[in-house]
Amino acid sequence: MANFLVIGLGNIGYEYADTRHNMGFSILDTWAQASNIAFKTDRYGDVAEIRLKGRSFLLLKPSTYMNLSGKAASYWLGKTGLLPENMLVVADDMALPLGVIRLRKGGSSGGHNGLANISEFIGTDNYPRLRVGIGSHKGYGTQVDFVLGKWTEEERLLLPEVRERAVEAVKSFGLAGIDRTMNLFNQKLHPVQE
Repeated sequence: MANFLVIGLGNIGYEYADTRHNMGFSILDTWAQASNIAFKTDRYGDVAEIRLKGRSFLLLKPSTYMNLSGKAASYWLGKTGLLPENMLVVADDMALPLGVIRLRKGGSSGGHNGLANISEFIGTDNYPRLRVGIGSHKGYGTQVDFVLGKWTEEERLLLPEVRERAVEAVKSFGLAGIDRTMNLFNQKLHPVQE
């Protein structure tokens, strides 16, 4: 039985595989690969279970597309019997510089359609979310073009560090609790690029 449901947001399909909007997927992939765990296709997404220090984390990459992530979140919350405070949603955030991460206990979607859809489906916005900075779209055209765009070569070099730090934050959330994790990871740590 899982102690935590960790949902990485992204879009399925080859054309979205290396885009900024798939940061949530890539962070869960990073953790699963490092743990030699494979995802299996199940209802509304791909799932994998990681056990760490007596805790079980069920990782979910929804197959419902970003803007409809609520259906998968609602289903898996019900299936696991977990409360929203034991569900952590990992999402990209273009309001944060690349490499900056922010853990919150709840709050508004901040314009993120995936988070908004989850709040709508589960009936609350009081669930933890880990926002991972992907930088600003200024100079890249529209917001949609930016988030669905591919990483630059310069950004790509920084991604392993960003993903690893986010994985450490997810582990800490489950092992040390949200308050301690917020204190550790929400400090004004330098982004990996200025």
